[in-house]
Amino acid sequence: MKVTAIITCAGKGLRAGFNKNKLLIPFDGKTVLERTLAAFYKNKRVSRVIVTSSEEDFSEIKKLCGDAEVVIGGNTRTESVENALKVADGDIILIHDGARPFVTQKVIDDCIDTAIKYGGAVPVVSQRDTVVKAETLDGEFGYVGKSNLYCVQTPQGFAADKIKKAFSLRNGLSYNDDGDLYKHYITTPRLFEGDPKNVKLTFKEDFEKLYLSENVRTGVGFDCHKLVSGRKLIIGGVTVPHEKGLLGHSDADVLTHALMDALLSAAGLRDIGYYFPDDDPAYLNADSVILLKKVVAMISEKGYVPESFSAVIMAEKPKLKTFIPFMADNLCRVLGIPVDNSGISATTLEGLGFVGREEGICVSCSVVLKNRSRAL
Repeated sequence: MKVTAIITCAGKGLRAGFNKNKLLIPFDGKTVLERTLAAFYKNKRVSRVIVTSSEEDFSEIKKLCGDAEVVIGGNTRTESVENALKVADGDIILIHDGARPFVTQKVIDDCIDTAIKYGGAVPVVSQRDTVVKAETLDGEFGYVGKSNLYCVQTPQGFAADKIKKAFSLRNGLSYNDDGDLYKHYITTPRLFEGDPKNVKLTFKEDFEKLYLSENVRTGVGFDCHKLVSGRKLIIGGVTVPHEKGLLGHSDADVLTHALMDALLSAAGLRDIGYYFPDDDPAYLNADSVILLKKVVAMISEKGYVPESFSAVIMAEKPKLKTFIPFMADNLCRVLGIPVDNSGISATTLEGLGFVGREEGICVSCSVVLKNRSRAL
């Protein structure tokens, strides 16, 4: 059973408000088109992919498509699909909007299975909001409701001979989508359950949601050090007067270490012990703020920059409230963020545990990273 997928990319996407085809807008190093194609390349049941393109975008789309064949589309979506069908082969043909990059493997597989069994397959999701029909916003309108109403998605799948026959009979007419055309000339296709996440990127706010989902990373870090005599107490790059300091290979700056681990975690990297091992002489008594600068450079290479951080210092003594603003200023300067994007608090453990017995200090820290290159 050979399956061919047609990905429609010949439109302009004017409603998205960009100065180019919305499918060519990059997010986190990949365009919308590349993300959509990846879903079909991943599916082992799809043996061929055909992409429709406008003449204007042909060369750029061709570069992104890898092994996929690119054909020139038409003035309407229906015409573009028809052009692709002229070169399509196989037993089952899937037709998918290039602007639906979140399609899952389950939806693709369910579409293939339904098309094999019934000849035509259309994914839908239940309509959650009440629908009204109106010619204009200031005119009369009627309530349609929400019961028994569904939103249509893609991919839509069809027996190849039947969908080709349907297009051959359309006589220049355009339809809402391929399922509508198939229903008009062949028979009613079978509906199957789609996926609410399989949304079509249409307006700019849709892309802003994609930006947020793809360009924000979070991470958590935690560190503890033992309090000993004969050492300086350094927290957040600030030397805090105290009869004891923290024991460690470096300056044992527990706050900066927790922040470093949180940054590395958010970027998908290893922990500070991996990059700055405590048996390496190069880091003996090292200034942790300098190491923090190295970590910022590392996450930048991964394409991310800090957005904000929050940390809680757990210490019975000394009292830290007068030093916290200086800690925040030190760390935010290295991270390149406003002080208002940080939150550092201090708490005791009410005498409980080794922190409560004044044997050590611990810090828990969380960070938010954003993509270094904003697409919007």
